[in-house]
Amino acid sequence: MPQGSSHPVLEGSPGNGPGGAVGTAPGAAGEGVPAAAAEAPPRTGPANGPGTAAHRVVLIVDENSNPFEMSCAIEVFGLRRPELGRELYDFRLCAATERTRMRDGFFTLADVAGLEAAEDADTLIVPNRPDTDAPRSPEVLDAIRRAHARGARLIGFCSGAFTLAEAGLLEGRRAACHWMWAPSFRERFPEVRLEPDVLFVDDGDILTASGSASALDLGLHVVRRDHGAEIANAVSRRLVFAAHRDGGQRQFVERPVPDLPDESLAPLLAWARERLGEPLTVAALAAHAALSPATLHRRFRAQLGTTPLAWLTGERVALACRLIERGEHRIEVVARHSGLGTAANLRTRLRRETGLSPSAYRRRFGPATGEAVTV
Repeated sequence: MPQGSSHPVLEGSPGNGPGGAVGTAPGAAGEGVPAAAAEAPPRTGPANGPGTAAHRVVLIVDENSNPFEMSCAIEVFGLRRPELGRELYDFRLCAATERTRMRDGFFTLADVAGLEAAEDADTLIVPNRPDTDAPRSPEVLDAIRRAHARGARLIGFCSGAFTLAEAGLLEGRRAACHWMWAPSFRERFPEVRLEPDVLFVDDGDILTASGSASALDLGLHVVRRDHGAEIANAVSRRLVFAAHRDGGQRQFVERPVPDLPDESLAPLLAWARERLGEPLTVAALAAHAALSPATLHRRFRAQLGTTPLAWLTGERVALACRLIERGEHRIEVVARHSGLGTAANLRTRLRRETGLSPSAYRRRFGPATGEAVTV
């Protein structure tokens, strides 16, 4: 197999286009919170500022893998982002075979690095596929086990949780998978603490996303942990995607398209984001929307998959992160302007969301001024 190729070839299956060739895809080189989803062990992420080597992310593509999740990984970790002034990640694809037939034979992926590319990955994204009963190849599972043994971060999108469990790496640990496969997963891997009906689970060095679209949620979550809220927001804007959805939000909402009259929460959310530093409460949100608190709660659950209080707290933590990243070192000021109230509450919420104290967060994501922070 050609090594180090930067242009994987997508070869169409018969009937998918004239001559079978679909095109090429650039393999660019590096783009209250529910406790069950937000509390993760503190850890060190890539400290790759200007002039340092980018954190290497490698995605293993295996037989019948889903192209959507592959594309999500490329969009989040693989695109160059010159507007940010640095490369966030060094991203590449690899496979165990020279030609990999993607899901349902829509196309065949060729001309990517061999499986040895996984050996020096800082973050390894494991394969997923709709046929969860078919076992993974021993060489793929061995590569994943070796990566975990040497301390690489592992990510599973959608049915990737099956791959991680098959490798024996999820015993006694928390994980997420698509709701449709939850009963099968529990039956096959009863030793895994499957979190039902959440978007993703961050369990420290192993992270899993529940379904296809939540691969973007988890990807942005990883960017936020690695590079801070400002960078994650820039990436999400380029994706035209929601900047922050907590992992504990539900996998699906009761009514994604509201009936007439328009019951969208968008105007209320925009109004609240402009007033996070004010003493906003759920009752105040309900009053502004001219709804009862109970009705507001139902609409948040139906449209956002979370509660008004959890949404409000998450927005305030995100604002606190941005303030710290922009150079505000007075923790009491950050707490007050973000609406978290006290330094103690800020410390608790920030550690729950990011695994870091305010001082550690500023050292990692704040301006490189050399100023000390006392918290």
